[in-house]
Amino acid sequence: MKKTRFGWLLVVLMLVTGFTGCGKSEQNTKVAGTAAVAQTAESDKAQAAYPFALKTMAGKSISLQDYKGKVLIVNVWDTWCPPCQAEIPDFIDLYDTYQKKGLEILGVAGGRNGEKAVLDFVAQYGINYPIALLTQEFLDGFGGINAIPTTFLIDKKGNLVKTYVGYREKEVFVQDLTKLL
Repeated sequence: MKKTRFGWLLVVLMLVTGFTGCGKSEQNTKVAGTAAVAQTAESDKAQAAYPFALKTMAGKSISLQDYKGKVLIVNVWDTWCPPCQAEIPDFIDLYDTYQKKGLEILGVAGGRNGEKAVLDFVAQYGINYPIALLTQEFLDGFGGINAIPTTFLIDKKGNLVKTYVGYREKEVFVQDLTKLL
């Protein structure tokens, strides 16, 4: 009887959350967890994005300042997260289509399964934009991240325009970023 109740509870939770994201645990800046409800945070007032500084998987230092004059998508994800995996091909397509028009993408991987898992994933999916590992400083700077994927859209002036929590169809990003390019 208890197994049946648990099973139904699990099914209801999955339906309510819509399988849109994976939750996070702040322990050691690793991203882990359960499903989360998709949401978009929007503000009428432009606010400066957190001036992050990270190191890419290729060992290059990268910061918000490097993207001045470009529209930037910062996607926080991890290799084990199914909604994150589903978004990656769309980000690859977006980068191919809009890079010459001023779009840049930065992937920030949680790395829960280690750097090798991230590198293997990048190679397997053919990710064509820079990937950095998530740090506690980055998490704190963006006000904490409660679920992955979480994606930030930053305009050419370095202002945070939108925050997307959970999986989004490619068309959502196309609609929002074409207004900024």
